[in-house]
Amino acid sequence: MSYRAPVKDMLFDIRHLAGIDEIAKLPGFEEAGFDTAQAVLEECAKFNQEVVAPLNVAGDENPSSWKDGQVTTTPGFQDAYKQYAEGGWQGLQHPADFGGQGLPKTIGAACVEMLNSANLSFALCPLLTDGAIEALLTAGSDELKATYLEKLVSGEWTGTMNLTEPQAGSDLALVRTRAEPQPDGTYKVFGTKIFITYGEHDLTKNIVHLVLARVQGAPEGVKGISLFVVPKFLVNQDGTLGARNDVHCVSIEHKLGIKASPTAVLQYGDHGGAIGYLVGQENRGLEYMFIMMNAARYAVGVQGISVAERAYQKAVEYAKDRVQSRPVDGSIAASAPIIHHPDVKRMLMTMRALTEGCRAMATAAAAAYDAAHHHPDAEVRKQNQAFYEFMVPLVKGYSTEMSLEVTSLGVQVHGGMGFIEETGAAQYYRDARILPIYEGTTAIQANDLVGRKTARDGGQMARAIAAQVEKTEGELAKRNSVAAKAVLKRLSAARKAFTDAVDFIASQSKGNPNAAFAGSVPYLLLAGNLVAGWQLARSLLVAEDLAAKGEDKAFMEAKIATARFYAEHILARASGQRDAIVEGAESVTALSLEAF
Repeated sequence: MSYRAPVKDMLFDIRHLAGIDEIAKLPGFEEAGFDTAQAVLEECAKFNQEVVAPLNVAGDENPSSWKDGQVTTTPGFQDAYKQYAEGGWQGLQHPADFGGQGLPKTIGAACVEMLNSANLSFALCPLLTDGAIEALLTAGSDELKATYLEKLVSGEWTGTMNLTEPQAGSDLALVRTRAEPQPDGTYKVFGTKIFITYGEHDLTKNIVHLVLARVQGAPEGVKGISLFVVPKFLVNQDGTLGARNDVHCVSIEHKLGIKASPTAVLQYGDHGGAIGYLVGQENRGLEYMFIMMNAARYAVGVQGISVAERAYQKAVEYAKDRVQSRPVDGSIAASAPIIHHPDVKRMLMTMRALTEGCRAMATAAAAAYDAAHHHPDAEVRKQNQAFYEFMVPLVKGYSTEMSLEVTSLGVQVHGGMGFIEETGAAQYYRDARILPIYEGTTAIQANDLVGRKTARDGGQMARAIAAQVEKTEGELAKRNSVAAKAVLKRLSAARKAFTDAVDFIASQSKGNPNAAFAGSVPYLLLAGNLVAGWQLARSLLVAEDLAAKGEDKAFMEAKIATARFYAEHILARASGQRDAIVEGAESVTALSLEAF
């Protein structure tokens, strides 16, 4: 089996949780209502199912290769990428001024999910280009925009992010790559960058590297970092490609997963200096790079949802097919497909509920992003921006950690066959393992959530979200169904657990930071769990109403059952997460360093 895009579930979220018809009232999005979303998603599904998904296993078995500075991608990738660019998929959510389609993130995020489900390694190339586009839109000069944006938005060229160096992983204060100003206003760039996704490839004629470096005489630490555009080929005045720039791929990494995606080591300036162009102002590079990082962090969270969806589909297909043992209730007298066994159902429901919960959370976050950027009312924009910023570490951190649980369960459902590469279940598990690491580890997302998003405003935004959850509880309380009562009970308990954790972190962050940060990852998991559960509770309310009207009854009943399962099996984890944060801080740091 290849991949079937969950278009119906995506459209349910886009319509009922994100409110696409409200988004279509925002300036610039007038044409982007539900009908547009449906048409775009169906076309996107077709492309990814037919063109990109069949290359997923091939990329794992026959990864990108390096020879003499050249990278050759998996057979079939070039043609698929050409079709991707020609179909206008790269420019979907980018401005029409530069050749994009200017659609809302709410629609774009669903398309990004499909691409990543179809082939995570392939999808990484467009993901990085999106980040480069965002950074140039925000901080690039008119000249840089005119030179690079149309080519990036069309997919004719691709983009990269160059942060990491051998001695500077997440600690960008240690960046040593240097930039020397030239009389003509350009810079010469010298240094080594590692872990550069699609830093070299054969899909396009040019690659536009966005590179962090220090200008001579810049302040130490993160305050002295600038951002540069360093293209693989220099661009002539008329837009044609000129000389090869002094940036070379000296090797690519051999990895646990995402093997078809070339992860490059790039050497700048070994032959006199790579020509670079300053983005924005000197020493503000980190600020601009964070625009790329935030776009990429959200997208990596969507990658977690994507690979979880693919693993779930594979596990369901196997469970319906694999005959083993009689059901415990005696409903079938002979050995039956394993989907009849309660524990297999529990595993599949866990996979399904986690995936749907995170998709709902990411869709709600995308809607907030659209309002934050397009709403005419400044106060509404500000509120949505604050909500979206709170959501980014949850979408990134919780969804990627979730993908490890789901892809691991996918292997488990297959039993011994899951450990055998031929079934394909293991590839999802291996591919997913990078997701909680790159674009900032789970701990970095959690530190951001504790420090910038919770402690800084004394927990104000976190409590505002809890108040919104409480409103949903009020709506659930008016229902008499068993499912609504079950969800209400667990959602209410999870919200209280969350507010306890918020109070603890807000009170400890200044006087006892170790205590606040000892529980940072459990806090992120608790917050993500609550928000995903809250979105599924909203889904249940809609699904009950629509089922009562007889609208797509089987789908709505499945939605209700999934929301209830999430509440009883996953939201139920919240109290333990709360206890670890509020009562467990001391035991994290109790052991002396010598005892480890």
